[in-house]
Amino acid sequence: MNSHLFAQSRKIWEPQNGHGSRLDSLRLMINRKHGLNLKDYHDLHKYSVEDYTFWQDLWEYLGIIYSVPPTSIIQPGRLPEIPTWFPDARLNYAENILARNDDGIAVTAAREWGLVQHYSFRQLRGHVRQMAAAMRMHGLKAGDRVAAVITNSFNAVVIALATSSIGAIYTSTATDMGTQGILDRYRQIQPTLLFFDTEVVYAGKTLTLLPKIAEVAKDLVPRGLKHVILLPSTKTGRDVQQDELEKIPNSILSSEFLKADDARPLQFEQLPFNQPLFILYSSGTSGPPKCIVHGQGGVLMQNKKEIALVYGCTSDDCYFQYTTTGWMMWPLMLSTMALGGRIIVYDGSPFQPSVEFFLKFVSDQGVTIFGTSPRFLTEVQARGILPSHLASYPSLRVLMSTGAPLTPPMFDWSQLAFRKDVYLTSPSGGTDICSSFITGAPSLPVYAGETQGKSLGMKTQIFDPAGKDVEASGQPGELVCTRPHVSLPVGFWRDDDGTKLRAAYFDTYPGVWRQGDFIVGNPETKGLIILGRSDGVLNPSGVRFGSAEIYTVMDHFTNTIDDSLCVGQRRASDPDERVLLFVKMRPGHRLDAELAGKIRAAIRAALSPRHVPAYIFETGDIPYTVNNKKIEIAVKQIVSGLNIKPSGTVANPESLQLYYKYRDIESVAQKEGVNHVKAKL
Repeated sequence: MNSHLFAQSRKIWEPQNGHGSRLDSLRLMINRKHGLNLKDYHDLHKYSVEDYTFWQDLWEYLGIIYSVPPTSIIQPGRLPEIPTWFPDARLNYAENILARNDDGIAVTAAREWGLVQHYSFRQLRGHVRQMAAAMRMHGLKAGDRVAAVITNSFNAVVIALATSSIGAIYTSTATDMGTQGILDRYRQIQPTLLFFDTEVVYAGKTLTLLPKIAEVAKDLVPRGLKHVILLPSTKTGRDVQQDELEKIPNSILSSEFLKADDARPLQFEQLPFNQPLFILYSSGTSGPPKCIVHGQGGVLMQNKKEIALVYGCTSDDCYFQYTTTGWMMWPLMLSTMALGGRIIVYDGSPFQPSVEFFLKFVSDQGVTIFGTSPRFLTEVQARGILPSHLASYPSLRVLMSTGAPLTPPMFDWSQLAFRKDVYLTSPSGGTDICSSFITGAPSLPVYAGETQGKSLGMKTQIFDPAGKDVEASGQPGELVCTRPHVSLPVGFWRDDDGTKLRAAYFDTYPGVWRQGDFIVGNPETKGLIILGRSDGVLNPSGVRFGSAEIYTVMDHFTNTIDDSLCVGQRRASDPDERVLLFVKMRPGHRLDAELAGKIRAAIRAALSPRHVPAYIFETGDIPYTVNNKKIEIAVKQIVSGLNIKPSGTVANPESLQLYYKYRDIESVAQKEGVNHVKAKL
């Protein structure tokens, strides 16, 4: 047992005042229904991963709306690893989200400069009806793809729900994604409709997206894109001028697009449980991002389960998840409305005009469930700000931190930062399943640095390299899931035989899902700690992306740069991971400030500000395997403080010695005159 991993695992919260009551009501319902005697959360989880009847129980408990009821739970699917769930049932995701239809507030839309607008469930349904009718009149049908490059806004909610009401497939990226990043994703799925914000504001700066829109449209129109729908400026509300519109092929103003509305009533197509709903994207570590297709029923059930049972959400609650439209937390947030709760969609920086303004906003809006990241919490602490000194947060019940592990010291600080009785949870899952593997259990105590338990229905285990479960020993290993669940991806786009999907998740342990997280379980508390990624995914500020995206940009500098290596660094003393870029120069060239600036600018333009490395260093050599693959993991471990013995697969093992000095990165940067660039939140 690695006892040092649990040295800071002390109890910081215990359930009280009804925390965990919804979990208890589900447990008691199952006991009554099946004549069982499940005594606590651990008993409930054991039942949930041993009997597929649990998913039928959950269907009933969550009140899933359907037109055809499920008569069976599971049957073999197209791929042996991916079964078909509730094969006879027919339902519609949007109908479940829009179950409430009254004057209660469904969506609060806020911009960083203080604009706040409220939309009732009735108004939301009206906007979705209008959008869906216009989409149908423009030829959209079930199975077509609708893409968006859009802020976290009311428009995004409307477009997503209208798309799903028809049975089409929705996908989105944030507006700061660069042209190459957008095309790497949307070239693969070939959308029929593409919605684009035209002018946005972030951190007080107004940015026009028109050149990006033109470039994306010219690339995608030959690939089947029928309409580029231009949304008005998020700052002024004004539409694009006609002369600019003419530069963008197949473009139409959103106001003109909506004029196609023929006043037909909102119709929810009744579709199979596994009907594709969303396409999310992998980080693109080893090539173009993988297009992960998620089914409507799995997303609905898993997300509604999380929000209802872990966060205890009811129609009286307000869930504010600070997120972009390109993260899996965005669709998870939508399921709040299926429970009758209100969501807040926030467009902008949490530090504009000030972090104090943002924190007061959380209190003033009566947020009951606040979702954020370790990076944000760390930044607030570092600035010497205590949220409870700014506002009282009378409604706040749950503080949820995700995107990266929350360290024990930050658990301690966060537990007291808002109100000491707030329930603090740090779940971990993935875009791959649009859900969590490990999560909160509000009927159990919280220990600093630990996630309380395994998600219901998810048979999460910890394997060593030989495939042996080592959880009880307290040894770290691979996070695996050894039993199917409802939000396994339907597949990858255009991976009909499942070759790519198997290679991504099932090759390491045949037939067993390997998530790629390094995890350890505490035998005493039963809590779990994510120790980091077991592959080379970069994760600054909880924003995950792959090195391949950086390398694509670096290909534009081959006249002066021979090779490059991009890794993450997180030493024991670091509150967050930073991205390091090492470049091997061609003979006669050196890395200077001008070139480093051009590299950063190119990465920012092609991808996003969040992709820009914190440091760029010149290196004498880059390690490769004998199969001519760059060795990222070993370098990441070295710069983060581990001593590495090169394996026989390293073609140039002496090159690894070059990276040990970067453990003291501040001194190296000062000596070499390298500027540090702070990552964007």
